[in-house]
Amino acid sequence: MPSSETPAVGEISVADRSAGPYGITAGPDGALWLTLVHSGRIARLTLDGQVEEHPLDSPGCRPTVITQGPDGALWFTRYQDHRIGRITVDGETESFRVPTPDSGPFGITAGPDGALWFTQMNTDRIGRITTEGEITEFALPLAGALPSAITAGPDGALWFTLNQAHAIGRITVDGDFAVHPLPTPGAAPVGIAGDGVALWFVEIAAGRIGRISVDGEIEEFPLPDRTARPHAVVAAATGDCWFTEWGADRVGRITEHGEITEYDLPSPSSEPHGIALGPDGALWVALETGAVARVDPQHLRRSPVRSRPMNPERVRRIL
Repeated sequence: MPSSETPAVGEISVADRSAGPYGITAGPDGALWLTLVHSGRIARLTLDGQVEEHPLDSPGCRPTVITQGPDGALWFTRYQDHRIGRITVDGETESFRVPTPDSGPFGITAGPDGALWFTQMNTDRIGRITTEGEITEFALPLAGALPSAITAGPDGALWFTLNQAHAIGRITVDGDFAVHPLPTPGAAPVGIAGDGVALWFVEIAAGRIGRISVDGEIEEFPLPDRTARPHAVVAAATGDCWFTEWGADRVGRITEHGEITEYDLPSPSSEPHGIALGPDGALWVALETGAVARVDPQHLRRSPVRSRPMNPERVRRIL
């Protein structure tokens, strides 16, 4: 039976519509940190809705994905000027140039080796940057793959999406690659997250949520709305992941058994992108139209939902 309970959802305005909140992560200071991709700023949002903005040295640098680093600072990619940025919780900023020109850094995550790892969308490379700013690059064994999001896996390796190769990649901290093609043609995966056991990813072009084990076993779960364009994903717990539907103004939840439930956001055309688990246990979503949505699974209210149990059409492949 589909549930009729839905999480309480609210929105907080953090910037004007032209600023473009995009990436979001929980900081070590108990606040949420966001990239404002169109205005070249980093924003700090407290749980009670207080916003503080920090301008970067280049308004057009396009800060994109942001993550907490092992040094207690926030690290982020600067897609337009091909740099990796760093900001302390006190608002001090610096940046580091990626050696390969026009690299287009996009995804970034803290690795198991005390460094940050990032993707280079334009040059088919994976980068590693130490907290001192020393960068090493690893060339992918294929061209035109468009490496996108990246996350640390439970196996001590880094896992990333290959948007135009329609595959999931894996790199060890020593630089050894593996590539796992997806069963669905033209899937175009973007976001990826680990839940401590497996990796979950979204297929923006195919309208599916995928799961890959560390052994390369892939399952795909079609969304009720195949045109929803899922974009980012985060694990709240093992087998409990939440994702954004950029094309449908919704967030969704998927269980380890593939049960999918979707929740409408309050504002139409809000363009949800990044999603993060906050220190309060809620899900926080960056809306490119200038706000952040807060989804609280612990305080339920009654309203209609869209729900689908484990889908019999799921595709499975063992590599």
